[in-house]
Amino acid sequence: MLNSKSSKGKALQAAANAGWKIFQGINKVIPEGKPIKPDWAPEPMVKSYQREFPELGFPRQTDSLCPKCAIEVREDVISGKISLEELVKSHYAEIKADILEEDGKIIVRKTCEKHGTFEDLLSLDAEFSRIQERRFYGRDFRASKDEHVHRHGTSTIKYGRGAVLTIDLTNRCNMMCEPCFANANQVNYVHELSLDQIKKILDNAISFEPRRVIQVQFSGGEPTISPYFLDACRYAKKVGYNGIQVATNGIRFALEPEFAFQAKQAGLSLVYLQLDGISNEANCHRHISNFFDLKKQSIENLAKAGVWITPVTTIVNGLNEEQVGHLIQFVIENTDKMDAISFQPVSFTGRDEEITDERRHRERYTTSHLAREFQRWSGGKIDPHRDWFPLGAGAPLTALADHISSPHDRFGGMCVSCHPDCGSCVFLVVNNKTKEYAPLSQFFNLEQFIQDTLIITDSARGKAATLAQLMLSFARNFDQSKAPEGLDFNELMVLIKHQFHGAITDGEIPEVSNWSLLWVGGMWFQDLWTYDFRRTEMCNVPYGTQEGEISFCAYNTGIGWRQIIESKYKNSSTSEWFKTKGRHKIYAGDKPIEFVNKPSSIKIPVINNFNNGAKNPLQNQEPTIAKKVQAQKDKILDEVNQ
Repeated sequence: MLNSKSSKGKALQAAANAGWKIFQGINKVIPEGKPIKPDWAPEPMVKSYQREFPELGFPRQTDSLCPKCAIEVREDVISGKISLEELVKSHYAEIKADILEEDGKIIVRKTCEKHGTFEDLLSLDAEFSRIQERRFYGRDFRASKDEHVHRHGTSTIKYGRGAVLTIDLTNRCNMMCEPCFANANQVNYVHELSLDQIKKILDNAISFEPRRVIQVQFSGGEPTISPYFLDACRYAKKVGYNGIQVATNGIRFALEPEFAFQAKQAGLSLVYLQLDGISNEANCHRHISNFFDLKKQSIENLAKAGVWITPVTTIVNGLNEEQVGHLIQFVIENTDKMDAISFQPVSFTGRDEEITDERRHRERYTTSHLAREFQRWSGGKIDPHRDWFPLGAGAPLTALADHISSPHDRFGGMCVSCHPDCGSCVFLVVNNKTKEYAPLSQFFNLEQFIQDTLIITDSARGKAATLAQLMLSFARNFDQSKAPEGLDFNELMVLIKHQFHGAITDGEIPEVSNWSLLWVGGMWFQDLWTYDFRRTEMCNVPYGTQEGEISFCAYNTGIGWRQIIESKYKNSSTSEWFKTKGRHKIYAGDKPIEFVNKPSSIKIPVINNFNNGAKNPLQNQEPTIAKKVQAQKDKILDEVNQ
């Protein structure tokens, strides 16, 4: 027998369904409104049925790179044998790749006439991948008037507004660990942006159409050791960026509590904090023996300064995959400081490009691995097929917000419309007191809601009619009987209004909810073995550089734009830099960092023995780095810390 709350919930859902049908009956009679042409967009907003899609499904063929040829071409460009202009006009190292379903898995296979056949795993679960591609809702605008920032040949970004603009302030770092996109401290030069260069990159990012609300993320190396980090935050805030982030190891924020307040005052709003596990042992491969203790202090200092934290975890199979569930629980326990966590399955680039096939196959971890681990950790509560959505699943909500906003706004909304193979996410609701959690899609038909959003936006009614339809959709897709205890429709709406800051509701944001909405993502960046140009041309996390905006994956892997640009614009050799600027401290060697370890408000979940008593695979593990790389590290450390 249904209780009174469930009965009320069923009645609300039935009434909303009836209202929705009436509204859509009217929409069928009245012609769709004309799409608006916002001042910030290159063309009128398209209807959902007019959106462009990349080729999806399995099998399919795409354009890729030979992992060996790409490195050879990069070296020729850096040495001057191939000019940058010639690289942009050519198709060096490009080969076709087949994306296939075999034995319930998705693989990529490609053959180079010179170097033979390469094969790698894209997904453990073909059905999971099919669902993610089915839930992709189409590309965003084609970029326009962008020749000064998008000019990288076949690596050029062609679609979308971008969501996070990454700017590497320096290639110097105060650590030396693996994996590392930037190969920090292990090249023989310093590449560090001046303040004028930073300003120009930030100005360029809002100089073309579509002009967009975009998050700025300062990165590196370790960006907080740049002398211009605070100035960069201030300038980004001044010119209109409303979200300023830093990707950091957190060392400086832990050692200098006042630095967190200075960064907040300068405009910093979010810290992407490297975190591989919730114990010192789980972070031991970073070669600092008390690294988790240091992370806790960093989180504490940042939270006191009013800066939100998103832990970012690189997952390597056989190294720290056992920490996935522990990290989710860690964020759940600390929703007053964190509202998201980003897992990044390993990309074998930077220091890892010379990895052996055997080790690469052994350590490969994909988004589908992550989905299975969520299922295992949650005891089936988080379902791989029901609860996971591509990173761009929220793009229809951005389109709706753009529709009801003023066409004369300076910027369009932040829109994630990257390729569905770039990553996936789960939304969890968490009771702030009891810490009970549930996937949002357990009790809210998220897939149907997104389809409703497309219908509402396509109808192009006025703001009042649009919001009325939206409220009906919220109500008709909410199933009270499947929701956690205490989460009714009113609480859900409070959550939604907080999450979207009133952008797709009535603009009024109520008091703090009893619940939090956590974004738990899996962002899988490419490497030379998994490279797909259909992904790079839709990149939503571009790098801002002296040579324009470049896809994240094209910059960090691919033909090697990072090495090409850093070499072209390097400040000096490392030895010359040390002579004129001095040496910066590097923390490594499996030694602790001395800091004042103050009492902490951070809650650490109780963790039982791994796998019901099995040995912790992170303890006493042999290093996975090649001996020659470790020897090179040791040599550099000796030179730097003398």
